[in-house]
Amino acid sequence: MNFSIVRYIIGYVLAFEAAFMALPCIVALIYQETDGWSFVITAILCLLFGAFLLRKKPKNQIFYVKEGFVTVALSWIVLSVMGCLPFLFTRTITNPVDALFETVSGFTTTGASILSDVEILSKSMLFWRSFTHWIGGMGVLVFLLSIIHVKGSGSHMNLMRAESPGPSVSKLVPTVRSTAKILYLLYICMTLVEILLLVLGQMPLFDALTISFGTAGTGGFGIKNDSMAGYSVYLQVVVTVFMILFGVNFTAYYLILRKKFRQAFSMEEVRCYFLIIFASVVVISLVVREQYGSFGEAIQQAAFQVGSIITTTGYATTDFNLWPEVPKTILVLLMFVGACAGSTGGGIKVSRLVILMKTIHKELHTLLHPRSLRKLKLDGHPLEHETVRSTNVFLIAYVLIFAFSVLLVGFDGHDLITNFTGVAATLNNIGPGLELVGPTQNFSIFSNGAKLVLIFDMLAGRLELFPLMLLFVKDTWKKF
Repeated sequence: MNFSIVRYIIGYVLAFEAAFMALPCIVALIYQETDGWSFVITAILCLLFGAFLLRKKPKNQIFYVKEGFVTVALSWIVLSVMGCLPFLFTRTITNPVDALFETVSGFTTTGASILSDVEILSKSMLFWRSFTHWIGGMGVLVFLLSIIHVKGSGSHMNLMRAESPGPSVSKLVPTVRSTAKILYLLYICMTLVEILLLVLGQMPLFDALTISFGTAGTGGFGIKNDSMAGYSVYLQVVVTVFMILFGVNFTAYYLILRKKFRQAFSMEEVRCYFLIIFASVVVISLVVREQYGSFGEAIQQAAFQVGSIITTTGYATTDFNLWPEVPKTILVLLMFVGACAGSTGGGIKVSRLVILMKTIHKELHTLLHPRSLRKLKLDGHPLEHETVRSTNVFLIAYVLIFAFSVLLVGFDGHDLITNFTGVAATLNNIGPGLELVGPTQNFSIFSNGAKLVLIFDMLAGRLELFPLMLLFVKDTWKKF
């Protein structure tokens, strides 16, 4: 393990977190709030710790996969620990575990909250909660990739693979730095377009900013106690569309910009993603149509909830905990499906499920024709054995972590549906679950121990399990 380069990059992360603190400070000044001082103090602490870690440039800048995974995992932990300080300094949240839960939920774009009344929070605090979604959506390390330079074979790719969601990460252009710039440019432009459309729909600018941050990062922290229920149908439709768009693999957008429309629209994962959404909306609309004034309203409400859950955003316009069992079952299943790889969404990812289905089909075909040779393909290209193997290992690790988390959370004594969907909502970075953690409830019911388990799940889910798990492997820390 090259500790010096890991330390150096974490120093950069702290320096950028200090810069991020400037925005809630500006918000505090605009609204003449005293909470701004908490962000100033936190920024100073980030700069001091960052300067300490950056004081000496490492002589050995070799950076391999192990360093990439460990750096990403530690960076997200450090980001969250420092990011929760404003809540504690202002006593907005007095329990350190609760403050960490809220901040981890923000950075991992989960949207699960321990707060029962968010409307009493200051504007600067509301802004910071939502802004953490935007920071975590694309990933702060992806942003750093376009700025910092580390040596070694595939150094930037090792960081990008560790932080980017999905079974595989490929370069859109020859250099990873350029790829990172393209990804963030797309991310910023789409966020700005959503803000503009929301403002045109007469949404206040502050609301448009915070909701767009949550949509872009597929996070879901609301600034109203009823989440999105109080806004007009137009505004809900705009958010629905952008939640779904941010759940699409960003490679498709790059291909569209390059006018490679056929290649973009032929991506199997993206086609399956939209097919799942369409089928879910149709079924749910038919089942819940009697609960709404018109079939059109039923479709709109179903589309919002489906888009919110499959992209793991977590906004809500209705209490779907009151829906019949079939729609609730569909939403729970969508929690596990998740969005596309290479998007800002969480969950298992559609691409992994496509690979799994192809693997099952191949196995069935092999049983019928033992001597046949059948190569798995995705988008017309052969799937490497390494990709199939890593997908299978991911699913095994996912099931084990999920089951163990449900067991540990169960010691709090809550009902199984609450525990099951609570873990599903955090491990898949969704936000709301069912029953006691439904869209109108929160996660304050859990003990500190259970919250620590859910914090681990949120980080593990956002980082695709393995970067966080490697921190607990002894060989990871061997110095070379």
